[in-house]
Amino acid sequence: MARLPRLGFGGGALGNLYAAMSDGAARNVIDTALVSGIDYFDTAPHYGFGLSETRLGEALVRRDVMISTKVGRRLEPIQTTERERHGFVDAAPFEPVFDYTRDGVLRSFEASLRRLKRDRVDVLLAHDLGRATHGDAHAGHMRDFLEGGYPAMRELKDSGAVGAIGLGVNEQAVCEEVLDHADVDVFLLAGRYTLLEQTALESFLPRCVSRGVGIIVGGPFNSGALVETTGTLHYNYETAPREIVERVERLRRVCAVHGVPLAAAALQFPLAHPAVLSVIPGMATPAQVTDATRWLDMTIPDALWSDLRSEGLIRLDAPATRAAA
Repeated sequence: MARLPRLGFGGGALGNLYAAMSDGAARNVIDTALVSGIDYFDTAPHYGFGLSETRLGEALVRRDVMISTKVGRRLEPIQTTERERHGFVDAAPFEPVFDYTRDGVLRSFEASLRRLKRDRVDVLLAHDLGRATHGDAHAGHMRDFLEGGYPAMRELKDSGAVGAIGLGVNEQAVCEEVLDHADVDVFLLAGRYTLLEQTALESFLPRCVSRGVGIIVGGPFNSGALVETTGTLHYNYETAPREIVERVERLRRVCAVHGVPLAAAALQFPLAHPAVLSVIPGMATPAQVTDATRWLDMTIPDALWSDLRSEGLIRLDAPATRAAA
């Protein structure tokens, strides 16, 4: 199983996700993370079509930190006047094209190294495989990956250019599918093991433990639902439905009884599971960095987790006490 810090930096915002960020603001949030002791940064070519990787590369030159990035999309140069594409604002002039073949993976990885100004990365993840993402095209992309992209990633790991390999996805099912056919070190699974979702406990997480596969939890706040305190709640990148809003409010009330911010419980909860290596909330501002480090260090009483179980808000089999260690 790979070794990673408990808290990492999700780099989507560095690619101008949903809002433009200046180079100076990006550098400021990265520098704040470094000063706060964060030494693991996750990025991807898709984030701003190279912009997130480029900004990290500039800021982390000669820094001894851990980096994960992704393959599965080629960036093709285009001419465009659109300000927002695929959720990224004022991003680099490239169009992402899904490509899980051997050649596509190797080309993507080489381009990432150039942007990151490094000769290796600690974790390399195949990005956004899955039926929910690709629909009828899923079988073809999976075939390309298993026959081409995956062997290329294994070779990169064997050569020392990559420390660990796996998937970076929003779908639990595709992780289980890959486990049927391949040996991986880690899954970055976004939004699927949180205070709001624990179906991964039924078969997936036990299977990861038995296989020695680590989990990086992305989206520990479920797209904002577990951290937003004003305005419209968001869940799975959309406006949260009423049942989620009501469940979040119930979670918030239990946390308030114990004097614990809901966001702190949400950040610490996944780390109690033995398969989970790290949580990587997205960070767009220095305040979000300092909040995350503060929440991770908070002591959470065992009684809070017991109350969440008794209220039916987390599963009875969900481990939680390790989170307070």
